[in-house]
Amino acid sequence: MAQKRNIFEEVSEDHQVTSPVSGGLIEKSDGGARGFAKIWLLSLFALVSLMIVIGGLTRLTDSGLSITEWKPFSGAFPPLSQEAWQIEFEKYRLIPEYLLQNEGMSLSEFKFIFWWEWGHRQLGRVVGLVWAIGYLGLCITRKVPSGWHLRFLLLGALGGLQGAIGWWMVSSGLEGKMVDVASYRLATHLGLAFIILGFIAWYSFLLSRSDAELIKARRAGDKKFFSLSTGVMHFAFLQIVLGALVAGIDAGRGYTDWPLMGGQILPPDALSYTPIWKNFFENAATVQFMHRMAGYLLLVFAFIAWKKGRKSANYSISGAFNLMLALMIFQVALGIITLINGAPLLLGISHQIVAILLFVSILRMRFYSRYPLTQSLR
Repeated sequence: MAQKRNIFEEVSEDHQVTSPVSGGLIEKSDGGARGFAKIWLLSLFALVSLMIVIGGLTRLTDSGLSITEWKPFSGAFPPLSQEAWQIEFEKYRLIPEYLLQNEGMSLSEFKFIFWWEWGHRQLGRVVGLVWAIGYLGLCITRKVPSGWHLRFLLLGALGGLQGAIGWWMVSSGLEGKMVDVASYRLATHLGLAFIILGFIAWYSFLLSRSDAELIKARRAGDKKFFSLSTGVMHFAFLQIVLGALVAGIDAGRGYTDWPLMGGQILPPDALSYTPIWKNFFENAATVQFMHRMAGYLLLVFAFIAWKKGRKSANYSISGAFNLMLALMIFQVALGIITLINGAPLLLGISHQIVAILLFVSILRMRFYSRYPLTQSLR
């Protein structure tokens, strides 16, 4: 009968196991599949982020209606002759934006706004190609991580839907008396862009660690912090959509005083449109007021979440909450500066870039709340 040993007794060489221990299926090497997929996703992330920035510049330069047709394939080629340029210009001269706002525009001025919109659409085509080539390449080389096909296909489907929504948005400004695209369609377009960006970022976080590491980390995750960060994420997304409504009707240039609006908390013409629901989409005073109020509430909610999250014993969770709050405060301050300066081009696009950084930091906070990094007891 084997002699009993104390549980703290060290195992001698005589008792060491010499046969190798084979890992389970979940620990089996994937041949670098996760690494290749992550590089591809990071490339998509950079392109989609650039797409959002270029889209913002296209809106701020009033260039979005310069191309009046949707030609997914032939539209990839710009006008190459003076005659071709004149044809495109004549098409633009038939839409309300030209007739009501830009009458008398020269061909050279038209070329300026045309190139912005063409570049925006061309970048969309590049994003689609990178997704298709990357996914097919991973399939052919059998580098798609186990269980990831549907996730990658979802990204492609959302990208295709985004292209269709983009044209749905542009078409709203080609008829009637619209000199801009419909603000709610712009908000839908930008909202879906951030949804795509969010999926890419989340998938990249997941691929940064093995399945075994993720399972182990999830056991140490904190449901309370995960719920808090999920709430901040949803609130921030709502604020992004409200920001798109502001951009859609140039509401950021209407009331440039702060903290009041026209000397009042609620601007005097906030509910002047009939029917009343139009105020929440088309009234610049109401839309800016909603964006301001939502920003204040989001900051308060983020501070409450930070007060709780910073107390986490895990440095990856507390650090993620700290970064989120720092970017949140910076974004609010930048928004106020942008407002009181009348939303100039540089400040407007900077506000949008920081929105991307903030949204990703919130996703990172949410990810570490569910899958915290391993740390020693010390």
